[in-house]
Amino acid sequence: MPTTATTAPLYAIKAELFRSLAHPTRIQALEVLSAAPHHEAPVSDLLSATGVEASVLSQHLAVLKRAGVVESSRTGNTVVYRLSRPLVAELLVVARAFLRETLDASGRQLAAADELPPLHGESERTGQ
Repeated sequence: MPTTATTAPLYAIKAELFRSLAHPTRIQALEVLSAAPHHEAPVSDLLSATGVEASVLSQHLAVLKRAGVVESSRTGNTVVYRLSRPLVAELLVVARAFLRETLDASGRQLAAADELPPLHGESERTGQ
């Protein structure tokens, strides 16, 4: 089905969602929120889990917030972030399953490569 004037904006929104997820720190922060009670955690927990500087984490959280993936609230000096929808946690579960399948296939391919007959000079280059 070709893209139409009606469907094009929908694809753009979906692309923006995936762009917002396209950084390891953002994925890590989302996984922390996904695993936390009520899918929420204070910034201090996110800083501890990611190990990045506060200013860097703030930029990543702002990207996720603009995309509607997370929300935040402040109580006193504590800022708490939460997943905007439970579907975000489900998306992370599917992404992890995809990762596991990919790694499993790669592991099988690596094992198969180890079964190939050795090539002349291979041991010097690979350290085997």
